[in-house]
Amino acid sequence: MKPALSLSLQFADPRHRALLPRHKVQRFIRAALELPGEIAVRIVDAEEGRALNREYRGKDYATNVLTFDYAHEPVVGADLVICAEVVEREAAEMGVALLDHYAHMLVHGALHAQGYDHEADDEATAMEARESEILAALGIADPYRRS
Repeated sequence: MKPALSLSLQFADPRHRALLPRHKVQRFIRAALELPGEIAVRIVDAEEGRALNREYRGKDYATNVLTFDYAHEPVVGADLVICAEVVEREAAEMGVALLDHYAHMLVHGALHAQGYDHEADDEATAMEARESEILAALGIADPYRRS
């Protein structure tokens, strides 16, 4: 049984609202949760994504997903900020379906919210393996498969 999830879903950038109904976003995040979660997902434009990345990470560009984790247990508490323009561009560059790339970003962010990281090589390997396993269970191709 999947853990409970309280989800707030916000669209500051509405371009993909129809692609991301609440039940799909819940399904992707719940697949990655190991404990119950209280998670807010905010879909933003490049301007807001860039401002947040600059303010909180010191990097002056919009990135695909930012995770602000507040608690790991007993309930995972986090905000996930996803930049619609970046996700759209990356999906096109990789030749993957936009919804599949959003699923990857939601799973990636949910894992960060639980303490997973990819700063060191061993951490990256473990996190990527977990992402690939979760995405496979969702019927989504491995985003790290090297051809």
